[in-house]
Amino acid sequence: MTLFFNREFVSEPQTRNREQNLRFCSRVVAKRCSDMEEIMKILFIEWKSFGNQDIKEAFAAEGHTVAYFPFSNKDSRQDVELEAELVSSLHKETPDIVFSFNYFPVISKVCKKEAVRYISWIYDSPYVMLYSYTVINPCNTIYVFDKELYLEFHNAGIQTVHYMPLAANTQRLDQIHPESADTLNSRSNSSLPYLYDVSFIGSLYNEEHNFFDRMTTLSDYTKGYLDAIMSAQMKVQGYNFIQESLAPIIDDLYQALPMDPNPDGVESKEYLYAQYVINRKITGLERADLIHAIAEHFHFDLFTPNVNFALSNLTNHGIVDYYEQAPLVFKQSKINLNISLRSIKSGIPLRAFDILGSGGFLLSNFQTDYLDDFVPGEDFDYYESREDLIAKIDYYLTHDEERAAIAKNGHDKVARKHTFRHRVREMLR
Repeated sequence: MTLFFNREFVSEPQTRNREQNLRFCSRVVAKRCSDMEEIMKILFIEWKSFGNQDIKEAFAAEGHTVAYFPFSNKDSRQDVELEAELVSSLHKETPDIVFSFNYFPVISKVCKKEAVRYISWIYDSPYVMLYSYTVINPCNTIYVFDKELYLEFHNAGIQTVHYMPLAANTQRLDQIHPESADTLNSRSNSSLPYLYDVSFIGSLYNEEHNFFDRMTTLSDYTKGYLDAIMSAQMKVQGYNFIQESLAPIIDDLYQALPMDPNPDGVESKEYLYAQYVINRKITGLERADLIHAIAEHFHFDLFTPNVNFALSNLTNHGIVDYYEQAPLVFKQSKINLNISLRSIKSGIPLRAFDILGSGGFLLSNFQTDYLDDFVPGEDFDYYESREDLIAKIDYYLTHDEERAAIAKNGHDKVARKHTFRHRVREMLR
């Protein structure tokens, strides 16, 4: 798949970027390069994001100090007042690093001006701000959790984007458990209660913000074309071809639902419609279809914002607090299902890491990044089709000891290699 940076963006500016990077490193970072143990001061861009508390604890556990900058105007590419406030905070706190979950061009703009290193760790997908021209600013170190996405930027000559998987705070998760449970050391412990056979936490993407269903003026040709490519995509795991298939119908999509690229960005219309409209619709259809299929054979427990979704043999619990309540669901489910958003190309979503980190058994759709560190059938398992999913659910519900051993292996591997402390060490090296 081709990345949509134009020639101006990836050639001359990128050449200048290399030169700036060298100067920047010598001016700001060089003093750290010889001392991997140096204590850092971090200015944390604080907004309501998953993982806030976990990475704060990780920074502290590694001996770093953290100051905070409240941030709410996340969608703005330019904000004079916010920029002035951030400059003032930088002068007051004098941090070594500015850190945020997800990437914000307005933050990068200020960090470039003030010669402060800006580290961002993106956990959302899709994430259109990653396609801002500011991504090449020499102050940036941007981590994405999707290796295929990283390779797109790397192959386009973008040197500020790197690959780093997400993580779980196993220390915190190990302390969350049902009151009746005596220990979390092993899922084979018969005293640990299971409340759910098969569960899923996540959106069904059929709420009011569903963009796809707003396109009511599409031509019959476009409707048929979309039906065909969406049906085909639902049969394919591990590769997404929606974006590259939209050129013949992009004008009709735009007429039905205008979406324009950002003025400081290099994203295409095809990117916007593929990632924010069609892939979300596919994910919604896929999740609903799989839940229907599972509920025909097993009781299913669903935790989702859409409280109106109802089936026989299904209990819809509504939305669940992700930080405190979701780990209990993961721990008390025999099988925790992950159905990745189709915009995620190859990466492991946060939900999967938290299932593993909680000691839950993970059954997921196939994502190639799993194979870098996790072994199917030993640490987790994946399904390749609806039929394969039903067969594996049936198998693992009747093989308790094997399922418990796999869950424990997955938990222990995350604890050894994939905690927030591991990621902090990597990003601050």
